Amino acid sequence: MLRRTALAAAALVAAGALLLSGCTGSQPGPSASAGTPDPDASVNVRLVLEPGNLDIRETAGSALDQILVDNVYQGLVARTPDQEIVPALASDYEVSDDKLTYTFTVREGVTFHDGQPLTPQDVVWSLTQVRDTPTFRDSARLANVADIAADGQTVTLTLKAPDSTLLWSLTGRAGLVLKEGDTIDRKTAANGTGPFRLTEWREGDSIVFERFADYWGTPAAAAEVVFSYVGDNQAALSGALAGEFDVLTGFDANLKDQIEANGDFSLEIGESTDKGTLAFNQTSGPLADDRVRQAIRQAIDNASIVEALGAGTTMYGPIPSLDPGYEDLADVAPFDPEAARALLAEAGAEDLTLTLTIPSAYGTTVPQILVSNLRDVGITLQVNPVEFPAWINDVYVNKDYELSFVLHTEARDFENWANPDYYFTYDNPEVQALYAQSVAATDDAEAADLLAQAARIVSEDDAADWLYNGASVVAVGSNVSGMPTVNVNERLNVAELAKSEG
Repeated sequence: MLRRTALAAAALVAAGALLLSGCTGSQPGPSASAGTPDPDASVNVRLVLEPGNLDIRETAGSALDQILVDNVYQGLVARTPDQEIVPALASDYEVSDDKLTYTFTVREGVTFHDGQPLTPQDVVWSLTQVRDTPTFRDSARLANVADIAADGQTVTLTLKAPDSTLLWSLTGRAGLVLKEGDTIDRKTAANGTGPFRLTEWREGDSIVFERFADYWGTPAAAAEVVFSYVGDNQAALSGALAGEFDVLTGFDANLKDQIEANGDFSLEIGESTDKGTLAFNQTSGPLADDRVRQAIRQAIDNASIVEALGAGTTMYGPIPSLDPGYEDLADVAPFDPEAARALLAEAGAEDLTLTLTIPSAYGTTVPQILVSNLRDVGITLQVNPVEFPAWINDVYVNKDYELSFVLHTEARDFENWANPDYYFTYDNPEVQALYAQSVAATDDAEAADLLAQAARIVSEDDAADWLYNGASVVAVGSNVSGMPTVNVNERLNVAELAKSEG
């Protein structure tokens, strides 16, 4: 979550889908339902991790991005399911040949959920606020923007230097457009321009969206979407079979036969940028020794984790296959318990005890495998499951941990490895320089190559262990259509989600 940090907003095997506003085209999902979609339908979607509050500017966690971006809040541009950048609140845009000037034409006739009109000044104010307020999530992503100005319906961003990440950043939190002068309490309410308006948050239970009647684009297919937060997969399964849920995200692929038994659901598995990340606190103690970190990596059988989860692929570096800069880094730290034992002996750490801090919603599958694998090489792993807000405070904010496991769902988040202040505690000037060069590149292929070089160094430094690249596992009701199946933990656009009558 976080990077902002979009950490796992869903359980282990969960993944995410990025789907954009209803005007951006069709979304990947299961086959259309047999019946006719009911325009008055309410669709109940099971999610896993509930946000602590709704302030998308200041609160970390992909639980917010997952439901609020695209559905409630929008930016000038958005992302399609295949991660193409497309116009949203801007009807079109142009980038100058020198990559220093970005010109957007703001749509006319767009209305906020409280009835106020969207103006170009709202865009200028929103982007300026993010850029100039370091406590806002993704503020640093606009650091290269020297000037933001409006002239009629045109908004122009002038950069200090080329930034290959800018348009992508504008599709996320950094680019969200809010109403200047809005007085709502963003921790408990929301006022955006998207196809849904937030109507109710039953803390500890669910969040309710209803179709926004004055939406500027294609109206939402369902009258209402209810996001119900149920952490346990067995409880979610029971609820679905009892008719309580229409869609289950963050589901367990091993429960395929059970969810499909009566023909009311099908299990859909899609790609994702979810990264099951085992973080090492390298500031002091045994984990400051690269030999110990490498030993831990070589003691872990990543393939057995993927097999146990029933979905996903092995992953040995910080960039998943959907992102620019991906390279298969399996050669860096292959599973080799004998080599791990030798490294621990060399480091004088044969009888090591370490603590793993993990959000309790992730269950026991991964921790059990880690405990067993590390025991085989002489490491005692003590598992400390905590509630997610405690993880945020202790691990993410205070960096008070030895090992931590969390599912990072966000796409294109390599910047975290170039940030020594991030909770990963990784600090390598060469990686930071390569990332800066990638940002400054004016050619996409060059930018991706620089990222690949940096990612290999991060893996060779054993900065963490990437246990798996998760799959998006979604159980979809037979009377449901338009449900995204790609990257649904990161972004879940439900504008086309529909349920048939009967």
